Amino acid sequence: MTSFSIHGVGVSGGIAIGQAHLVSNALLEVVHYQLPKHLIEDEIERFSNAVATVKQDLEQINSSFRKNAPAELSAFIGTHLMMLADRSLSEAPKDIIRNEQCNAEWAIKLQMDDIVDQFEQIEDEYLRERKQDVIQVVERIIKVLLGHQSQLTTEQQASATQEERRLILVAHDISPADAIQFKQHQFAAFITDVGGATSHTAILARSLNIPSIVALQHARDLINNGELIIVDGDLGVVIVSPSKEILAEYKLRQELWELEQQKLQRIKTTKAVTIDGTTIELFANIEVPEDVTAVRAVGATGIGLYRTEFLFMNRRDMPDEEEQFLAYKAVAEAMKGAPVTIRTLDLGADKQMNPDSVVNCANPALGLRAIRLCLSEPQIFHTQLRALLRASHFGHIKILIPMLCTLAELRQTKLLLERAKSSLRKEQIPFDENISLGGMIEIPAAAINAEAFANELDFLSIGTNDLIQYTLAIDRTDDAVAHLYNPLHPSVLKLISITIKAGAKLGKSVSVCGEMAGDVKLTKLLIGMGLRQLSMHPSHILSIKQQVLHSQLTQLNIQARKVLGLTDIEKIEALVAKFNLN
Repeated sequence: MTSFSIHGVGVSGGIAIGQAHLVSNALLEVVHYQLPKHLIEDEIERFSNAVATVKQDLEQINSSFRKNAPAELSAFIGTHLMMLADRSLSEAPKDIIRNEQCNAEWAIKLQMDDIVDQFEQIEDEYLRERKQDVIQVVERIIKVLLGHQSQLTTEQQASATQEERRLILVAHDISPADAIQFKQHQFAAFITDVGGATSHTAILARSLNIPSIVALQHARDLINNGELIIVDGDLGVVIVSPSKEILAEYKLRQELWELEQQKLQRIKTTKAVTIDGTTIELFANIEVPEDVTAVRAVGATGIGLYRTEFLFMNRRDMPDEEEQFLAYKAVAEAMKGAPVTIRTLDLGADKQMNPDSVVNCANPALGLRAIRLCLSEPQIFHTQLRALLRASHFGHIKILIPMLCTLAELRQTKLLLERAKSSLRKEQIPFDENISLGGMIEIPAAAINAEAFANELDFLSIGTNDLIQYTLAIDRTDDAVAHLYNPLHPSVLKLISITIKAGAKLGKSVSVCGEMAGDVKLTKLLIGMGLRQLSMHPSHILSIKQQVLHSQLTQLNIQARKVLGLTDIEKIEALVAKFNLN
């Protein structure tokens, strides 16, 4: 068999070597056929029974978690159960069956396509990825309708010897529910044709520390069941039928990688200090309160970004003040006095609370989103601000405002924050009167005017994901232009530098909370440019800390100035690569 490689997006690092295990894609097997009227009610009952079976399977998976299982697991299953209970999936297909006299598989697929089209309009990358949750739930329903045996039963029947072979799962997509079951059976890695860095499967893979690659496009068509493959999660490469030489090389790299992971655990309690004595604070990004477990496990300084929009997702009702308060309070208390930076709601005009009333926007990235949306919906914002303030009494909470563009927006936000404070004072509800207010610098206009923002805020946080996208006019989720998305573009680096200098001039802290913060290849450049706070996914903290411990600032400052003086991306990349050789 000829060896070949496939390239995708590595979403969880590490190396796995094993045999391919192809997972079926029931959606590809759906066909359309018409039913006589007298069989319509039977078909509706068949659909209802399939939904009930999937619900039972998910609940069984949820109840089977071990006590020490990552908290994310139950949250993911809960999301799918919530979607399954939604009328758009559990009831709407019945109307399609009646109106079109079609089979249940076709009806649920039509409904799924309609929902996915709505998700496709969403600008926010994480929220747009939630369409995969809808697809995964529908996939499970269709598997039952087609008579496929449930994955749980199939895998439970697998022999111990098969489990010990540590198979690598190859699929068009993998739902969190399936991924959890596979993990219980010691599978080595996930690779999928679709998905992105913020998909639930990717997040789950990172939380379980399993090598994972997504967006491979045609892996499932090109790889045969049982074929020997290598998954390099760091490079985002899958090698199929490797030669003896390549296999030997990767086995050695796998051993070295595992040894390196063990070594990293030794620095968990070590402070992140450069060789010449400068402390670098390493914070974690989280999505749900349960993520705190992972944050504490790696010894993070605190939480640099808590994305609150997750409380608003997958539901038709708005989370009230009490529900939000309890979620924020839980995180604050769990961090035991360490700083917790909570970003206010960051949703767009194209994503309403009720998914049935999505507003189409020709260019959602430039539309009514984040702080613009909150200022246009002051009651929603008031409720969140009150909840945040109340939670600040129970820990060190800081408020972060996303997508600021003008000082007028900032001043209006401060007025609304003061209004929320005043309402709590009248009710004699305690809160931190000196709570810090920060702003995200993720629009070029805000970076250029960073000094004015720093003058009116307590801290700044650079959201590099959007800053790069807006600066380069590139949608990084668009395959046609994604290769042009480059954090080392000289204009991006200059905007980051302007923001860092503005903070330093006015004595305000500046952090980076985008993907650049968790990229070990960029750590030395960022701290050489003057950053002293980095916030990232918890799984990246120890590797970033290792980079910090091997850094000498006096040398890095000189190299960073050289980088900022360059205008050619290739020369910048070459010089940054030299940083990591020292």
